[in-house]
Amino acid sequence: MPQSTAGPGRAVSDGLLVRAVGFLGCLAVAAIHVIDQGGVPGSKGPEYVQILYYVLEVAGVVAAALLLAKRPGLGWVLALGVAAGPILGYVLSRGPGLPDYTDDIGNWAEPLGISSLVAEGILLILAATSLLTSRRGE
Repeated sequence: MPQSTAGPGRAVSDGLLVRAVGFLGCLAVAAIHVIDQGGVPGSKGPEYVQILYYVLEVAGVVAAALLLAKRPGLGWVLALGVAAGPILGYVLSRGPGLPDYTDDIGNWAEPLGISSLVAEGILLILAATSLLTSRRGE
């Protein structure tokens, strides 16, 4: 990681700050989906959508933990999926619809969905930037 002109401790604190924001973003995405399914264990039909929600929620918590542990690179890769997966799901479920799941077609302005897109978009940009920056530093 390149050193900042503000001093040698600056780069370390910036890295921790960025990882902390990523940590919060991963947890926000997971929490929004728990709320959307009606809590834990929740119910979001059809069954494959419910399973994808569970996978996303667990992945969000694991990615958050990795970002604060000694494996931030792996955490950022997982965070990229935590952000990109539900964005794709949102577009598909509101656009053409998903098999046996057409309730949300055209429902682009759902407040919880918009909140989710904001959190996922920020996390996506942060994860992609962090991964690209770490690649350049190698």
